[in-house]
Amino acid sequence: MTSLTQTAIVTRKIIRYGVFFLTFLIVGKIVLDASLGIYRKIFPPPPPVPTVKFGKLTKLPFPEQQRPENLTLSVETPEGGLPKLATQTKVYFMPKLNPNLLSLDVAKDKANSLGFSPNEEQISPTVYKFPHKTSPSTLEINIVTGIFSISFDLKADSSALERRPPAPEIAASTVRAYLSTANLLPEDLSGQATHEFLKLESSGFVSAPALSEANLIKINLFRKSFDNFPSLTTDPNKANVWFMVSGAREREKQVIAAEFHYFPVDESQFSTYPTKTSEEAWDELTTKGGGFIANPGQAKSGETIKVRRIYLAYYDAGIPMEFFQPIIVFEGDNGFVAYVPAVTNDYYGQ
Repeated sequence: MTSLTQTAIVTRKIIRYGVFFLTFLIVGKIVLDASLGIYRKIFPPPPPVPTVKFGKLTKLPFPEQQRPENLTLSVETPEGGLPKLATQTKVYFMPKLNPNLLSLDVAKDKANSLGFSPNEEQISPTVYKFPHKTSPSTLEINIVTGIFSISFDLKADSSALERRPPAPEIAASTVRAYLSTANLLPEDLSGQATHEFLKLESSGFVSAPALSEANLIKINLFRKSFDNFPSLTTDPNKANVWFMVSGAREREKQVIAAEFHYFPVDESQFSTYPTKTSEEAWDELTTKGGGFIANPGQAKSGETIKVRRIYLAYYDAGIPMEFFQPIIVFEGDNGFVAYVPAVTNDYYGQ
């Protein structure tokens, strides 16, 4: 009997101390993880050294512009000043487009898939025009770059404007389906789709306030974001790929005008490069007269523009480039937008 009692006492002690030990391990693990998390937050490990394997980069092809006079900027951001940006970003390789003996045949196939006759008319050594099979519409395409435009002669047939244009979602779906028929809808052309209602006046097409007052709807297809940074064009409100769509039931009358400027990005080939601080980019824009004013906005001459957002993005120029590069974006009141190349100046060539 005594032996059984002692065994029971020993067993209870083992269980009790075992519970204490497990509790200690669990609590200790929680405390250790929390301590390491706080330490890493206060003393984060340094980022890896940028690889810069592409060497010197070509300068970003910003359009030449007359810089607005008396341009004065001030910073009023949610952060209370200039924000901290990533110290390095990726630069992506863009494959070079080369002409070959099949370039014209490829262009004919695209034209045929889009509803145009393959009976081409040569405009220049690289640009060809194709008439539509059934409507007064023409397609002009550069057989080297793949850039193309579509124009519909409304003077010859204005019936395309008789019906109200489709809702934005339907119009965007129509454009994507149209491009897909010619295998012209790449995966990275899946970014934000914006729209604008248009009405016809004596001076041409102008913005309409609502669908009920519109004759056409313009759909902008933007390139997707890279590394959670948006892709922005020379005009941040206009995509490099856009279509003006009518409400006509006949497919051949639905596309009234279009521009397609797309150049592929090879996401598998990239290199990291050091980026400027927001302070360096701000100084380049405001003091050194650098950067590019993508939209001067509606500010009056001499008025100070307040910059509300500063962030990283990628510049989608709409023309052939060697590399898809990051920019630092400054957004201000009244539609003001400016770009500064994000990679530090040491890594830009002449």
